[in-house]
Amino acid sequence: MKLSIIIPTYNEEDYLPGLLESIKRQDFRDYEVIVADADSTDNTRRIAEEYGCRVVDGGMPAAGRNRGAAVARGELLLFLDADLVLTDGYLRDAVEEFESEDLGIAITQMIPLSTRKRDKILHEFANRFMILVESIKPHGAGCYGILVRRDLHERVGGFDESLDFGEDTDYIERIGKISKFKVLRKPRVLVSIRRLEKEGLMNLAFKYTRSTIYDFMGKRLSAEDLNYEFGYDKKPRVLYSVCGEGMGHAIRSGVILEELVKDHEVLIFASDRAYRYLSSKFDNVHEIYGFNTVYEDNSVNDVKTFVRAMRTFPRDLKENLKLLYRIARDFKPDVVVSDFEFYASLISNMLRIPLISIDNMHVITKCRIEYPDRFRKDKLKAEAVVRSFIVRPRRYLITSYFFPEVRDPERVSMYPPVLREEIRNLKPYYGDHVLVYQTSKSNEKLLEILRSIDRKFIVYGFDVDREEGNLLFRKFNEDLFFRDFESAAAVITNGGFTLISEALHLKKPVYSVPVRGQFEQILNAVYLERLGYGEFHEETRRESIEGFLGRLDIYRKNLEGYDDGNNEIIDALKKTIRECAGGC
Repeated sequence: MKLSIIIPTYNEEDYLPGLLESIKRQDFRDYEVIVADADSTDNTRRIAEEYGCRVVDGGMPAAGRNRGAAVARGELLLFLDADLVLTDGYLRDAVEEFESEDLGIAITQMIPLSTRKRDKILHEFANRFMILVESIKPHGAGCYGILVRRDLHERVGGFDESLDFGEDTDYIERIGKISKFKVLRKPRVLVSIRRLEKEGLMNLAFKYTRSTIYDFMGKRLSAEDLNYEFGYDKKPRVLYSVCGEGMGHAIRSGVILEELVKDHEVLIFASDRAYRYLSSKFDNVHEIYGFNTVYEDNSVNDVKTFVRAMRTFPRDLKENLKLLYRIARDFKPDVVVSDFEFYASLISNMLRIPLISIDNMHVITKCRIEYPDRFRKDKLKAEAVVRSFIVRPRRYLITSYFFPEVRDPERVSMYPPVLREEIRNLKPYYGDHVLVYQTSKSNEKLLEILRSIDRKFIVYGFDVDREEGNLLFRKFNEDLFFRDFESAAAVITNGGFTLISEALHLKKPVYSVPVRGQFEQILNAVYLERLGYGEFHEETRRESIEGFLGRLDIYRKNLEGYDDGNNEIIDALKKTIRECAGGC
C-alpha cells in the first residue's frame, strides 16, 4: 500500500465528515484511512466506522498520530487534522511531487474555509513564510498536512508525546535533519478558521508569532506557556452575547466578563456600540447585527423603529444565525448567557444549550411592579418585546437598584447593579456644575431650558466639543466623564439604568426625564422618585429643574443610606453557569 492517512480526533462529529467525503472524492485510490480517537463523547467514532476507517484509541495529538502510525501499512504517512478538507487531486499531486523531489518529509499549503479577504491574506502570508524559511529551518503544523516516509517516522521514534504544543514542528525538524524537507507547491488543503474565530486574530497571532520566534531560537514553549488548549480542558464554556442598544448592556457586561474570562472559556458576541466597546477590552469579540430604536424629540418613534428593523431583519437573521451556529457548533458551549441579546436566545433554543438571562429588563416581566396606570400601554408593549427577545431561559439574573417582589423565586433572583471599577474608585464630592447625559441627540428642548437657568451644565450625548454660555458640551471621553461625574452637584438624564445606578452609587441626586414610550426608563424613574433619590418628570420644564436643584440637600440625605453591594451578581452568575452546565 502506498499511503496511510492518519487523523487524530476528539469530538469532531461536525468536521470529520467533510474531510472523509473529500478523501472519497480523490482520484488517487491506493490508501487507507486511520482515525485515532481520544475517547470522543460525540458521534466521531461512529462516523469514522461508517466511512470504513480503521479506528484506534488516540489521545493528545502526538499520541494519536503515533498510535495511528503504529498500525499503518502504507509506505508514506499523511497526517491530517480533522477539520481540513482536501482539494480535488490533492492526494495524487502530493504523492507525485513528494516522490519526484525525493523528499523525506513535506507539508502542503493552506486555503482558509472562509470568504473573508482578511482570512485569505493571512493564510497566504503563512504559506509564503513557510516557503521562505523551508531551506533555513524545516517548520510546520498539522493543519498543513504532514507527508512523511514511514521508515523515517520509525527511525526518529515518531512524535514526541512529552510535548503538549509544537510537537508537529519538532517532528518536522527532527526528520528534516536526516532527510530533505519541502513545502509542496501544487497541492493545497482547505483549513477551518475555527481557532481564529474562537481566540481572535490578535490573540492567536501573538501565540503563533511567539512560538515561531522561540522555535527559531531553538527553544520550546508548552501549551501552558501560551495558554493554548486542545478541547480536553474542563473549564466551563460560555457563549456570551450582548445587546448593542445604548451603552448600559456593554458596560455591565464588560465588568462581568473581566472576571468570567479568568476561569471560563468565553466567546463574546455583540452589536453596534457594545461591539466597539467590548472589542477594545477583549480579543475574542465577534460582531453581529442588532436592533436599533429610532428616537425623535426624546420619544421612541415606533413606526420608524419597526420599518428600520424589518428592512434589515432578513439579512440580520441569516448572517447572525450563520455566524453563531457555525461558531457554537465548534466551540460547543455549556451555556449561553444573554444580556438582552435576541440572536443568542435563538441559537440556544436551536442547539438546545441552556440559556441564562442577565439584565435589568426582566424586572418588567418577572416582578410585581407598581407604576401609574397611564403607562399601562407602554408596559404591555415592553412586556411583548422582553418576552420575544429572551425565550425560555433556565435562569433569570436581574440587576436593579429597586427590589419589587419576584414572581418565580426558584428561577429568578435579583442583585444590586454592576459597577465599573473606575466608578467604584472615584471619591465623589459636590462641585458647582450639573452633569447632563443624553442617550439621544434629539432633545433640543432640554438645551433651550438649560440655557435659561443660572447654573453651569456639562453636557454629554450631543457628540460635540464646544462651550455655549453656561453649557459646556463634551464628546464622550471616559477620563473626562469620570472627573465630571465625580464632582457633579447632581445629574440630569433620561431613565437609563446604568447611569442612574452609577449616580446613586456616587450619591448624586437624579432628575430623570425618560424617553417617552420607553417603559423600562419610565419604571426606573418611578422607583427613583419613590425611593427619594431624585425626581421623575415626563416633560422637561424650567420650573421643575429649578425646583429640583433647590431640593438637592433632601435627596443627598436620602442617598446616605443607599447601599449597592459589591458586584455580587458575578459570583451568582458563575454558580449558575456551573449548575446549568450540569443540567439545571
